[in-house]
Amino acid sequence: MAAKLSNLQPQKKAILIALCVSVVLMLAKFAAYFITHSNAILTDAAESIVNVLASSFAFYSIYLATLPKDENHPYGHGKVEFFSAFIEGVLIAIAGVIIILKSGYDLIYPRPIVQLFEGASIIGVTGVVNLIVGYYLINTGKNHKSITLEADGRHLLTDAITSGGLVVGIILIKLTEIFWLDSVISILLGLYILFSGYKLTRRSVGGLMDESNVDLVENIIDILQKNRKDPWIDVHNLRAQQYGADLHIDCHITLPYYFDLNRVHQEISEIDKTINGNADRKTELFIHTDPCLPACCNYCHMKECPVRQEDFRAEIKWTIENATKNLKHFDQ
Repeated sequence: MAAKLSNLQPQKKAILIALCVSVVLMLAKFAAYFITHSNAILTDAAESIVNVLASSFAFYSIYLATLPKDENHPYGHGKVEFFSAFIEGVLIAIAGVIIILKSGYDLIYPRPIVQLFEGASIIGVTGVVNLIVGYYLINTGKNHKSITLEADGRHLLTDAITSGGLVVGIILIKLTEIFWLDSVISILLGLYILFSGYKLTRRSVGGLMDESNVDLVENIIDILQKNRKDPWIDVHNLRAQQYGADLHIDCHITLPYYFDLNRVHQEISEIDKTINGNADRKTELFIHTDPCLPACCNYCHMKECPVRQEDFRAEIKWTIENATKNLKHFDQ
């Protein structure tokens, strides 16, 4: 348990840094808005409120993810990270809608804009800071398999991109003196923010609904294929669920029917060691064993099988197509 908590300290540190930076940048952006009265800058400032709320919830969700399994949560608390990402995506989308409505109103009823270069300078600095912190969060999230950190990092990258576009737009407004461009740019950035919120929400809902992660399943099947042993006749009905940084896999393995319980336990333990020794995250396995049938003989590798009824003809390579079906391979 101590090792697990120690492993999660970088996640807490990263999200705490993001939270503190978000508060400072939010204040800077609102200062830029009060200086300029620019809707486009208000767009960026409003999104910063979302950054602060999202980082606060992300910090709490990472704390929950560190809690050990208990009677009410036998799989641990890792799925709270998907919920955290969902909340962040919804907040981003709401900010996008509000920005579009406010900018649409001001496009019809414009107001004076002043000191644009000063405002652009502040927004430019905040964009660079968000870019640095965003990449830091994404890298930390990938290293520690935290969807919460990745989501918060991608949110900050979105913020950095909108800040960059905003600076370009402000300079364009100043040079052309076409002030209605302020609201148009704000609406475009609002649409981009809305789309970013949708993508993040879609990914989190997929995780909450245990949507199949094809890349993850293919990786596990590839590990089994490369390290397969003769007694492992076939693997089928393989499914994977992600709970935060942990992975849970259940599958069926066909073994020779004459193996006793000790030998079956030995083979299952070997499969567990194979996956946990090669996968890039902690994996818990639930393996159901099936006895072989005479129809398995033609693809069974057992060299000195006392009950073989048919010669070995060819190996059936394990792929996502056959390993995920609930059928022995001769039935497929």
